Amino acid sequence: MNLQEYAKGNNLFRTYFKKNQESLLELVKSGQSPKALFIGCSDSRVIPDLIVQSNPGDLFVVRNVGNFVPPFKPDLEYHSTASAIEYAVSVLNVREIIICGHSHCGACKKLFDENIEDESLIHTKKWLELGESAKKSAILSLGIKASSEELLRLTEKLSVMNQIENILTYPEVKKRFENDDLHIHGWYYDMETGKIEYYNAETYEFLPLKSLI
Repeated sequence: MNLQEYAKGNNLFRTYFKKNQESLLELVKSGQSPKALFIGCSDSRVIPDLIVQSNPGDLFVVRNVGNFVPPFKPDLEYHSTASAIEYAVSVLNVREIIICGHSHCGACKKLFDENIEDESLIHTKKWLELGESAKKSAILSLGIKASSEELLRLTEKLSVMNQIENILTYPEVKKRFENDDLHIHGWYYDMETGKIEYYNAETYEFLPLKSLI
């Protein structure tokens, strides 16, 4: 898309804006009170509001490479994802956290690239360490001779489970979760079908989200 196409897109959006002006302006006046913190991948093909048909004000969205959640680390460095988690949980008081992985994830695929030496990817190389545990578990489960397709699909799902573990290292998240004041969900979006699966912690499997309807 060039700038002219973006301008056309915004012009179309203004039609939507005018049609929904009352509710959108109410969000401005009342401030945001999202229902959930949605942690998803930066992948341009996965749009949170689109895949669940949510409305403005419903989701507090954090997107990064691989929908990873770094463990809690109380230092004075810059922590973008951690800051968003803290703000959503302690300021916006969300009641739900959704960590959503997806099929054909570039970050998970890159985990199997042993030669990331490009200096332009120095931060990416470090960030991908957050997915190493999922990669190793997938290899242990399926064996190194498994097809790359099988390894990647399992790595993507195991990573979602690992990020749930990581987010529970945040003190306020853990406290509210243990008090049943905050619910944490692991989702997996299939790009080839549009379907979403959720992780069932009781049966240790991903099940169709539509089964909850």
